[in-house]
Order: sequence, then C-alpha cells, then structure tokens
Amino acid sequence: MDDRNAKGTPLAVVLSAVLHLGIVAFLFLATLSCTSYDAFLTALHLPNPITCTPPPLQLTGKPIEATLIGNTAAPPPKSANVKPVPNTVPPPPAVPPPPIPQPQTPKVQQLPPPPQHPDVTDQERVVQDALQKADDAKKEQEEKERQRQADLDAQAAKRKEEQEKVDQLFKQMDQAQAQTQKADSKAKQAKQQLADLKNAQPNGRPDLPNADQPQSGNNAANSDLRSQYAAAIQNAVTQNWTRPDNMPNVPCTVDIVQLPGGNVMSAKVVGNCPYDDAGKRSVENAVLRAQPLPYKGFESVFQREITFTFTPQ
Repeated sequence: MDDRNAKGTPLAVVLSAVLHLGIVAFLFLATLSCTSYDAFLTALHLPNPITCTPPPLQLTGKPIEATLIGNTAAPPPKSANVKPVPNTVPPPPAVPPPPIPQPQTPKVQQLPPPPQHPDVTDQERVVQDALQKADDAKKEQEEKERQRQADLDAQAAKRKEEQEKVDQLFKQMDQAQAQTQKADSKAKQAKQQLADLKNAQPNGRPDLPNADQPQSGNNAANSDLRSQYAAAIQNAVTQNWTRPDNMPNVPCTVDIVQLPGGNVMSAKVVGNCPYDDAGKRSVENAVLRAQPLPYKGFESVFQREITFTFTPQ
C-alpha cells in the first residue's frame, strides 16, 4: 500500500509540471504576434492553422488626412450565421514602394540680346502714324460737332419761322375778329337808328317857315354866356334826336364827357329819368350824333365833364 503511494507521487509531480509548462507555453504563444507565431511554427516545421493578415504597405510621403462621411453613430449590424469559407486565396504579394521622383530644375530660356543699333526710323514712323490718326479723329469729331450745331440751328430757325407764321395767323384772326366786332357794332347802331326813325313822330308845325339858322337862345331876359352854351348844346342834340313812341314831355339829365373841340367821349343818362330804355338810348345816341358839340365862342365856359338837362321839344 505504501509502495504504491510512493510510486504514484513522482508521476503526479511530473504530470503537474508538464501541465504547468503547457499552460506557460500556451500563454507565451498567445502573447506572440501572428507573424512571430508563423515564424516559430515554421522553424519547428509545423503547419500553421492561422492565416495572418499581411502587414500594411509602408509608403514614403506625408500622411493623407480623410474625414469619414456617413452615419458613424449607427448601431452595429446584427451578427448572422455565416458558413466559414476556406482560405483558398493566397495573400497578395508585397508591392514595392514607388520610386521617389527627383525634382526637375526648369530650364532658363535665354533671351536674345538687344540689337546694337535699333531702327529709330520705324519707331518714328509708328509715332507719326499714331499722331496722324489722333489728328484725323479729332478733325472728324469737330466736323460732326459742326454738323450737329448746324442741324440744331436749322431746326431752331424752322421752329422760329413756324412760330412767326402762327403769330401772324393769330394776328390776322384778331384783326378779322376786331373787324367783325366793328361791323357788328355798326350794324347794331344802324339798326338802332332805324328803330329810332320808325319810333319818331313829327313835332314841328308845318305852317311855320324854316329858320335861316338854328336858334341858340330861349328868349330869356337875362341870358348870359353859360346859358347860351347850354342852349346851343340843347339845340344840337335836339336836331339829332329821334323821338320814340310814348315819350313824355319831361326833362332828363345826361352826363357828358367831352374833349376840347366838342368831341364826345361818353354820354350816359343818370338820375331818376322817367324815360324807358328806348327813350334813354335815343337821347344818348342823339348826343353822340351831335358831336362835335358847340365849342367855338364858348371856350371860357367849356368844361370837360358837364351835366346836361335834355328837354324834349
């Protein structure tokens, strides 16, 4: 019994040591990279059950900065049961880095040397041609400006001539209108005179002979020059007066404005004249027809504005 225990103890120690060594070896292999693991198995002439990813290519030059575009915060996709695919594709061969291009030095182009004796004649000809063109352009512009001014002057003269024609036409129209108004006034005056003649009635006595000259007095006992002047005006107006119908035998006052010499400027019936409109117009027309009123011999009593009392006779 004791012998069996004594024989089993060394075996258990050996197995335990082998197990610990296996664990340590496994942990050592786990710490190795895929490349070192592959090199270790190759050195032991053992197959490698793990396919290592080839190392990334190492290229010269500055690193390229890139920005990830897309929904980077999306949740990871769900895992799906995919059958393992045997690794039958050999790893790609290592690509050697491209050669670094050598900078090329640009070639400096040599300019031709300037001529020792430049042709001044050609330059002077070019300058003269430019000056001649500028002079021709200036003359052409001045000619256009003169032509434009001539056109403006011609248009202004034409407008002035047309305006003069229009003014002359208006002047002729004004003259024709004035002549028409004058003719209308004469026609109205003739019509009024004809009406006065129709309304007139003989007031003289047929059995009395005509006097040799008009009487200027009224047989007053104490007549003076002023009374004779009033009687002379009465006599002149009565001779040119046509008596209308229904004319009362009462006096009527007339304001007369005259010039030296007896020319009448105006005659207007004033006051409470009992005549109708036809009678008033007949007296005013008689005063106008009687001009020039008596003046010679009455210069000392002449007045520019007089109030004449007309008495029907």
